[in-house]
Amino acid sequence: MKFEDYRDRYQTIRLTRGGDGVLELVMHTRGGEALWGTSLTSLHAELGECFADMARDPENKVVIMTGTGDNFVVGFDAEESAPEGDDRAAVWRRIHVEGMALLNNLLAIPVPVIAAVNGPAHIHAELLVLGDIVLAADHAEFADLAHVPNGVVPGDGVQTVWQELLGPNRGRYFLLTGERIDAREAQRLGIVGEVLPRDGLMDRARELARQLAANPHWTLRQMKSVLVRRLRRRVAEDLDHGLAVEALATLTG
Repeated sequence: MKFEDYRDRYQTIRLTRGGDGVLELVMHTRGGEALWGTSLTSLHAELGECFADMARDPENKVVIMTGTGDNFVVGFDAEESAPEGDDRAAVWRRIHVEGMALLNNLLAIPVPVIAAVNGPAHIHAELLVLGDIVLAADHAEFADLAHVPNGVVPGDGVQTVWQELLGPNRGRYFLLTGERIDAREAQRLGIVGEVLPRDGLMDRARELARQLAANPHWTLRQMKSVLVRRLRRRVAEDLDHGLAVEALATLTG
């Protein structure tokens, strides 16, 4: 897989890569701040495939993942909808496949991933905190508002990621109450490595990426494999069942 094969493939993802092998992935919706959706060209549909493409490209040495504007993802896309229409079972068959790819393929990227949290992340914030290095703008905050606050089972990986990072009791509290954790508290809790002024976020991410990219090719790949082994195992154990339960509750509730 070469960068040119997938660079312009996605409608919600902007990809750039310099000669140092640092790939920057910027999420957006029609060029603006990223919104979550269920269409075939939504972030939910495209990110898992993009992660897989990135993993197959041997020229990638470090990945920086971020969003657009002052928010990461805080809302849903009202302009695009699922092509299956009212056939909710068909929608969930596809969502299950996409959901499995989303986290499994992110964790399968064989090089370090730096998450630059450009603002509030209220929907699928787990994508960012799964980064190997997590940097946050000082106005960022973390929440899971897509599930329990909307009457949805938190089964698409959030149940695993947040209990791993926060501990079982705090993780359950976070998911069940819709708690919002600001950047400084996230750093205190160990979720975030550094908190930065918003205009310095990407500069710091690129600085760290260049430092990592200076390591030998195979060293980068093997260091990543040892760092995410436990997380990959936990997600593999929980994700399929969690998505199935989330779908069942949604379809029968």
